[in-house]
This record gives sequence, C-alpha cells and structure tokens, in this order.
Amino acid sequence: MSAARSSVAGDGGPTGPSGLLDVLNVASVVLDTEGRIALWSPQAEELFGYPAQEALGRFAARVMVHEQHVDLVVKLFADVMATGRSWAGAFPIRRKDGTTRLVEFRNMRLMDDRGNVYALGLATDQTTVRGLERDVALSARMVSQSPNGLAVLDTDLRYVSVNPALARINGVPAEEHLGRTVREVLPLLDADVLEDEAREVLRTGEPLVDRFTAGRTPADPDADHTWSISLYRLEDARGTVLGVAISVVDVTERHRASVETEAARRRLALIADASARIGTTLDLERTARELADVAVPVLADVAAVDLLDAVVAGRRTSLGPAEGAVIRALAVRVYNAPEALQASDPPGQVARYGPQRLITECVRTGLPVMVAEVKDEDLARIARSPESAELLARAGVHSYLAVPLIARGEVLGALDLKRIHHPLPFSQDDLLLARELAARAAMQIDNARWYQNARTTALTLQRSLLPSHPPVTGGLEVASRYQPAGATTEVGGDWFDVIPLEDGKTALVVGDVMGSGIDAAATMGRLRTATTTLASLDLDPAVLLEHLDRITQGLDHSIATCVYVVHDPRLGRCRIANAGHLPPARVRPGHPPELLDLPTGVPLGVGGVAFSTTDVDFAPGDQLVLYTDGLVETRTDSLDERLDALLALLDDPARPLEELCDRLLSALHHSDNHDDVALLVARARATA
Repeated sequence: MSAARSSVAGDGGPTGPSGLLDVLNVASVVLDTEGRIALWSPQAEELFGYPAQEALGRFAARVMVHEQHVDLVVKLFADVMATGRSWAGAFPIRRKDGTTRLVEFRNMRLMDDRGNVYALGLATDQTTVRGLERDVALSARMVSQSPNGLAVLDTDLRYVSVNPALARINGVPAEEHLGRTVREVLPLLDADVLEDEAREVLRTGEPLVDRFTAGRTPADPDADHTWSISLYRLEDARGTVLGVAISVVDVTERHRASVETEAARRRLALIADASARIGTTLDLERTARELADVAVPVLADVAAVDLLDAVVAGRRTSLGPAEGAVIRALAVRVYNAPEALQASDPPGQVARYGPQRLITECVRTGLPVMVAEVKDEDLARIARSPESAELLARAGVHSYLAVPLIARGEVLGALDLKRIHHPLPFSQDDLLLARELAARAAMQIDNARWYQNARTTALTLQRSLLPSHPPVTGGLEVASRYQPAGATTEVGGDWFDVIPLEDGKTALVVGDVMGSGIDAAATMGRLRTATTTLASLDLDPAVLLEHLDRITQGLDHSIATCVYVVHDPRLGRCRIANAGHLPPARVRPGHPPELLDLPTGVPLGVGGVAFSTTDVDFAPGDQLVLYTDGLVETRTDSLDERLDALLALLDDPARPLEELCDRLLSALHHSDNHDDVALLVARARATA
C-alpha cells in the first residue's frame, strides 16, 4: 500500500513520500454494513483530526462529514452497499478541532472471501487535489505544446515519452520512438557521444545544458542541422533514478548565422592582415610570398602565385582562345601536404600551360575559375602534368579556386588555391575574399614589377657606363669593385674611372651623383664622359673640377661629389683635388694607414667656390684607396668610427689588391646600408 510505504521503510526506518497517493496524502477508511468505522488509517487521523481509538466503531457520517450533509451521505452509502456502484464527490467536513475543510471522497463496496460486505472510503484534501491537477495539466500542456523537443529515456536509454515537437524534429512518429534507443530511431545521427553523456548524467546527477550537436534526421535527411541539447536526471520522491529528460532545440539558423558572422570576422581579419603583410618591400618575389603566406592555411591549404612570363619581363600580353600560357611561378605555400608541394611549379620555374588548363582560362579571361568539388577528371585541367595530377589526387585535393591578379586593367597572373585538409569546398564568400586579396596584392606586385624593371634598366645602364680597365696601367696596379644597392632601393649614381694619360701618367676618379634611379645613372654617365674628355687635356685637377662643376650646374640641378687624382710615376707623387668627397686613404710600407688631409671642397653643381690641388708623395709600394660613402656610412655608427674601421682593415700593404677589395666590401658594406658602393684601389709600381 502506498500509504503504508510512506510511513515505514523496508528496513523498519522512516522514509519520504513516494507515489501519487503519498503526494495527495490519501486517507483510507473501511466501514461495516452499518456504516461504522472498522479501519482507520494514519492519514485519516491527520485529515480528520481524530485518533484511531476515538474513530473506530463510530458512525462514519458523524466523524467524517459536516452535519448538514449527514443525510445525503447516509443515502449515498446505502446506495453503494445495495448496488455496488461507487460514487465520488466533494463534501465539507468538520474536523475534531472545529475547523472546516473541503474534502474529495470516493466510496466503493468491498467483499471478503466469506461474503461479508464492507465499504472503502478514500478521502483527501480538495485543495491538494486541485493543485496537483493544475500542475499535471500545466505540465502536460507545456510538454505537448512546447516548440522544444522533449523526451524521457529510461535507465537503459530507451524512449518512454516523446512530445510532438521532438517527433517533428526527428521526422519519426512519437509512438515509433517508444522502447527504442536514439541510435535505433536516428540511424543518420552519431549517437555515441549523446549516449555517453546521458550515462554520465544518470551516474552523477549533474545536468548537461546547451550542448551543441550536428547531424541529419529523417525529417531532413539531405541537410545538416544543429541542435542545442540539454540532459537532466529524473528521480522520484524517494530519490530513485527513473531516467533522463532530454530537451532539444533546433538552432540551425542561429548556428549558421553565428558561423557566418565568425567567418565574416575572419575574412575582415584576413584582409587587415593582408594589408599589413603584403607589399612590405618592392621585391617582386617577396611580395608574391607574402600573398601566399596570408592565404595559407586560413583560406586554402595550397597557394601558388603565378605571373605571365611576358608580364615579368615588362611586356603586355593577351591570349587567344587556342593559345597556351607561359607562366612563371613566383611563390608556393603548402600546409602539411608534401605531395601537393611536389605537384607545384617551383618558384622561378617557367612552365607552359595548354589552352584547356584552368589557370590558362583564368589569365586569358581575367575571370575567376572555381571547381567547388574536384573530381578525378578535373585534376587533369588543374595540374601541370599527368604526374602532378596523380600527386594532387594522392594529396586529397577536393576543391579548387583560381582568381586573376589584375592591376591597372592588365592581367598579371593568378592566385591558385587548393583545399585538402579544410573540410568545406570553396564558396562564393571564399571567392569574394580571394578576389579581395588578389586585388590588393596585384597592385603591390605590379609596383614591385615596374620597380624591378626600372631598377634593372638603371643597373644595366650604370654597369654599361662603368669602365673595364686592365689590372696594370702606366705605373699603377689597379683593382676595383662596384656593389649596387640592395633590392629594396634604386641604384645610385656611384662611379669610378681609370684614365691613361700621356707620359705614363694615370688619372683615377671616384664620384657619387646624389639621387638614384635612371636619372642618377644617366647623370653619372655624362659626368664620366666629361671627365674623360677633360682628362685628355692634362688639366690641373682643380681646374678640371671647375669645368665639371659648370657642367653639373647645367644638368637639371644635379649635385655630385668627386675626387680626382693624377699619378705621375716619374715624380713619385699624386696630385689630388676633392669636390665634397670623402678623403682617400694612403697605405705606405712601414707607416700606419692614413686618411689624406685634403681640402674638402664643395660638391659639383654648387658653384661659386674654387677648388684646390694637393700634392702627396706616392712611392712604389704605396697604395691609394678611393671609395664612395656607401662603403662606410651606416645608420647606427658615427662616420669617424667607420673611417677608423676602414683604416684598421688596411693593415697589410702587400696584400693582393683583388683580395683587399673583397675584404673591404665584406667587412664594411652592411646589408642595411641601402646605397651603392664604388671602390678603387691603386698601388704604385717600381719604374723600369
């Protein structure tokens, strides 16, 4: 009996309520045929206020019913005993303490094995009954009408209750859930994790709230959905575990919006990153590498930056429908895919792609080419060769995208992207992102291309203007070096010259035109030509510089520094004039190296200041070192410190001149000193 169980446990100890009757605290009373109380439960004592010794044997109507309803209750009792039909109703009662309470009654006839007849009366407080009815109705209505999927699994994780919303979410009628597991009802769903979590909730009692899972159900077997799932352990009033309650909310749209928002945030971050990282220098190859580095692995697992070979050379090109493309690979970046790296064109390599290749189509039309889901037949149009196609297949390439690199209306090449580890195919959003990256990078690549072409032209011009002199001329042994500026800046106007003169004399010249690029190189060439012409007149060095000064003033406001030396082996001396240049160094056997103390003068092109000539001794074995400021100037050290370092390297007058030139360049020319270097070293030879 439920009532008995509520007061005495199996081991004789007290226990809490269990079951609906215990929640209602139902009183049980047995009456004999005369209506006297034969049995009186503890719940009856609590409800009516009479202990058993006072109630037993008394007429029930006098104890259990308000006096104004005694006649009606007696009649109803008689009907039950006569007909055997039970009745139910609510009557006010007067408790022993005089208070009144409305009580729900249910009466029925009982018969024992000897044919004796009794009446069983069940009674409970109507307020409690109505409250429970409201709770049950509310719960039932909420469960049945809830938009959230709700279910109860027993301790074996089989469905025992499913509401209509969950039946719709799963696409399976509610009755077909009952007695089956999640795995059996939803074979398209990975149920292992869910069942493991449900067992943990059963074990610990700790709820699991708002856990996201994704998959497919019979309701929509062709599309993935995302659900928020919460799990709660169910217990009865005594704490016995009954099972697990599951709440399921379809959050597919919310999750998709969240994913799209996060993807948009990542795209913006990638574009910002690209703006900061691409185009940090005007080096073409480095700019291409920066683009590839930005794309991998956020956008793709393989990125290649390819330019049309004609574009690299500075020529415009257009491809006809049946014409292949000659492509120069500039950069390749691969994330954890060695086969894909082997299949890619190595940077610097030139390859010809046929007209049917996708990369050719991209650069010919200037339009993106996307293969969202790559099939085996697609690889033949993506790869450079059948062998490369096999490597890409082994690598697991499943999606492909190529976007053109377009700057100033000209197609330069393409950004080639492949996905391997990234699980999703390229989408329209990915295409927009790739085009944005390509557009930003194309301008930087085009700038680097034109800069590189201009620098190459200037360097070619400058090298063509520099002399090619014999190692021995007149009474001098001569060695020289020209070191152009690094790739991050333009070439300058540094020059040197060795000019044979009459009577065995030799003119040595080192100069530096201020500025850079083709203009500086062209000015340098004009000054060198003028110097050679004037030197043939055997002018005094100071006079020669005066002529050069006037010439320089007429060259579009050009300014240059220059040191001009005439060596006369018969007199064993050098005559030197300086136009704002760093002083030459002299090395004599038996003496420490020294910087010649010369009047500095003003640069060529300033005008209005006279130059002076200084005579210095220059005996056989002596060395003269002429150089431009790119050899010694840095951003961090003082000029005096650098000149001292130069002198320290001139420690051996007998060192071969070619070796000395290499020594000076290696030790003094820093990579961060973005300036040209001209170096000229001469040693006096003994006369015959």
